[in-house]
Amino acid sequence: MKEYKTKLQKRKFYKSKQWSGVNGLREQAIRRDNYECQECKRLGKVYTDKHDPDKHKRLDVDHIKEIYTYPELALELDNLETLCIRCHNKKHNRFRFKKNKWDDERW
Repeated sequence: MKEYKTKLQKRKFYKSKQWSGVNGLREQAIRRDNYECQECKRLGKVYTDKHDPDKHKRLDVDHIKEIYTYPELALELDNLETLCIRCHNKKHNRFRFKKNKWDDERW
């Protein structure tokens, strides 16, 4: 069984043909989820309106059970869901905040 604990191991997996190839698992999950963020959909933020401003936002595919904990599920379609970048970053606490350049002034 493969392990996905290091950055190199993860990078190799995410660049593999099985994952990101023309008909790879990533593309299969996005098609299955109808090119919609599943978290936004759960929150009622996905609209079928053609004027939806977020309709073409960039999408990621997330492992519901993480590959470093459950490597046997890395290539299971049922363990994947499509998320927009914002929801994916929120899930993994990867927000970057800009430092206020005026932080030293007190009014």
